[in-house]
Amino acid sequence: MNPNFGDIEDKYCQPETAKVVILPVAYDGTSTWIKGADKGPAAIIEASANMELYDIETDSEPYKNGIYTANAITGNWPPEEMTQDVRQKVADYISQNKFVVTVGGEHSVSIGAIKAYTKKYANLTVLQLDAHADLRDEYLGSKYNHACVTARVKEFCPVVQVGIRSMDISEKANLDAGRVFFAKDIYNDKSYIDGVIEMLSAQVYITIDLDVFDPSIMPSTGTPEPGGLLWYDILALLKAVCKNKDVVGFDVVELCPNKNNKAPDFLAAKVIYKMLAYKFAN
Repeated sequence: MNPNFGDIEDKYCQPETAKVVILPVAYDGTSTWIKGADKGPAAIIEASANMELYDIETDSEPYKNGIYTANAITGNWPPEEMTQDVRQKVADYISQNKFVVTVGGEHSVSIGAIKAYTKKYANLTVLQLDAHADLRDEYLGSKYNHACVTARVKEFCPVVQVGIRSMDISEKANLDAGRVFFAKDIYNDKSYIDGVIEMLSAQVYITIDLDVFDPSIMPSTGTPEPGGLLWYDILALLKAVCKNKDVVGFDVVELCPNKNNKAPDFLAAKVIYKMLAYKFAN
């Protein structure tokens, strides 16, 4: 199997010419329930080899923009150090005007990627798709735990949260309720998308924790939560954001693959490819 995302031809995955960089971060240092997110990037890339590369909806072939799959960032180091490594690597690529897709790994990998983007885009907003608020200031002795991601990001960038349906009472003090779209309020009503668009700045970074999806279609996460959004719910939001805003980068995190069920791996690969279709079709 070609180790490149999408199993694309070599001429479309050269680092010098590709517009897109897939950056795998095989890290699972702070997961607190089901382990295995460090195996997520490899599972996504494996599944992506089975995608059709023509996108019906946008009538486009996103891979022809060039998709370079970088060597994975790996290690068993503290999350603070991992965050710095990811930040530096993402910064290197965006300095070359690459569109970086960071593929986790657990959600703490997003902190470094987002920080790199805020250095380039002063007017950046983060759109978080997630089951969990991730607003703990500290969890299990670390401020960089996966449960603290949004708390850290809010220190340097505004955030809009979509799909939230689980949080600890300690997080309420750090919750900006006017910028949160709870799953219970939006699961059968797409009109909320206009409200999301209004809150976003011109440049947007999207972080997609796969547990935003309902576990009926995405059971392979470290902390599955009932009551999530479905495939077309998520696509409607992503398409609207890409149409109305300049999406400068995104990440997909928290796949905890199950060798007996490959469908979630394929879903994760497909959502990455659909995002690239929306981004470059516009």
